[in-house]
Amino acid sequence: MAPAYPRLLTNAENPLPAPGWWEESDGGEVQFAYWVPNVSGGLVITTLPMQTGWDLESNLRYAKVAEENGFAAALSQTRWFASYGADHQHEAFVISSQILAHTERLHLITAVHPGLWHPGVVAKMQASLDVVSGGRTAINVVSGWFRSEFTGYGLPWLEHDERYRRSEEFVRVLKGMWTEDVFDFYGAFYTLEEAPMLPKPVHRIPVFQGGNSKAARRMAGCVSDVLFMNGNTNRGFREIIADARAAAEAAGRDPRELKFGANGFAIVRDTEDEAVETLREIVANADVEAVKGFGEATKAAGRSSREGEGMWADSSFEDLVQYNDGFKTGLIGTPEQVAERILELKDLGVDIILCGFLHYDWELEQFGRKVIPLVREREEARRNGSYAAGRAR
Repeated sequence: MAPAYPRLLTNAENPLPAPGWWEESDGGEVQFAYWVPNVSGGLVITTLPMQTGWDLESNLRYAKVAEENGFAAALSQTRWFASYGADHQHEAFVISSQILAHTERLHLITAVHPGLWHPGVVAKMQASLDVVSGGRTAINVVSGWFRSEFTGYGLPWLEHDERYRRSEEFVRVLKGMWTEDVFDFYGAFYTLEEAPMLPKPVHRIPVFQGGNSKAARRMAGCVSDVLFMNGNTNRGFREIIADARAAAEAAGRDPRELKFGANGFAIVRDTEDEAVETLREIVANADVEAVKGFGEATKAAGRSSREGEGMWADSSFEDLVQYNDGFKTGLIGTPEQVAERILELKDLGVDIILCGFLHYDWELEQFGRKVIPLVREREEARRNGSYAAGRAR
């Protein structure tokens, strides 16, 4: 028998206010976030030299550049064991807290693995981080694909769909503790009895989640605020968004409460040929052994799902060089081409663009200065009726 969970509050019922950037996205603007490079090796599995640091000093510099150039948020990755060349890793909550302490407006989305953390502990950590940062936090619940990170710590490795059921309970506990002074929960994976939760967050903390599988879409529809999708084709994005919205309706939620983010690796150059050539160089210099190992691990993790596939089921070798399929999204070209592609993604239902770069030292700022203003101009032109595809009249 399935557990009887406490009912989750709708956004309208939640006594906590929404964060500012959340309300702005409801107003029709696509929002921009970037991957925090808090693991070594950058965002691509390549031996090509890159101007990207994973150390604290570099990440503080990137964060300050980002908040001055149109980015609303940043996502701190969670990684515990070396994989795809990421031999060194800064823990996500630690790096997020440091970035929050040195910025004024940027929101930090911190990734967390259920199974490695207890949700009650994470609820308290996240609430405290929200209070001390003035309400600039979100959390990204990732169900996990890397078996060694669990077995290496002596923890059980659940089958694919079970990992998502555990993650769903994890989110239910987070949201319950953030809205109740004392919280009880009796689930298949977690039990809490008279668990206190004070102080409360200062705002409604958005819960992001990763995943493209059927189980991920169902979980998003039931409990999450944002589904972060791997890079994909237009058809793939449409299918995932439609399925997750249908799952929200089936769960009795207003599907408009569910937002969608898309991962995209941005290569913006003065000409399309230059951008495409950079992509070719990245792939030509791929760390073949690391890419193949990553591909085998991720596809094995997905084969135990009900449909026998997971996030990376259709990923080619080239796709896997950017380990969240970021090349597929198509943010490759001139500033004008990339801005148009972002509007196309917005029309598909994408609310948040999560960017990665080869050279964070200069590409993060370049994207903020050359692409985001073009997107804003085109959004304004659409609102006043002066927009034509490819340009604002």
